[in-house]
Amino acid sequence: MGVGIKVGQIIDEIGSASFLHSFFSTISVHCEASGWGSRFPMLMNRLYQGGVSPQEAAVALTELLEAKAALSQLPPSSVVWDIEDRSLQPPWGINISDDITSLGNYFVSSSGRDVFELLDESLGGAVEKNSDAVIV
Repeated sequence: MGVGIKVGQIIDEIGSASFLHSFFSTISVHCEASGWGSRFPMLMNRLYQGGVSPQEAAVALTELLEAKAALSQLPPSSVVWDIEDRSLQPPWGINISDDITSLGNYFVSSSGRDVFELLDESLGGAVEKNSDAVIV
C-alpha cells in the first residue's frame, strides 16, 4: 500500500514510501544547501515527518511553491532517489515520459496527478477547512 496525504476525511494517494522520500530528497539536495529542513523547515521537518496544523500548512504551502520554482529550473536527470544513498536510481531509470521537462513536473502520483499540485491542493484545503494535513 502506498502513502498519501489526508485532510479531513479525504486522502489523496501519492505513491510508495520510497517515491515520497525521493520527492523530499530531491528538494533537500537541490534547495537546501545547509541540509535537510534548513530552508523549508515546515515542509521538510513537519509535513514529511507526519503532518502539519492548519496554521503550519500555510507556511508549508509557501515553501512548497518556492521548492517547485527552484526545481523547475533543473533537468529530470537531476532527480535524487535517496538522499542517504545517492547512488540509488528510480526503478524506471531514465525511461520517463517526454512530458517531463524538469524536476518541477517530474513527480507524478500513483493516480497520475502532479505531486506538487496534489500537495498544493491538500495544504490549501487544510488552511481553508482549518484541518490538519497528515501523511498516512
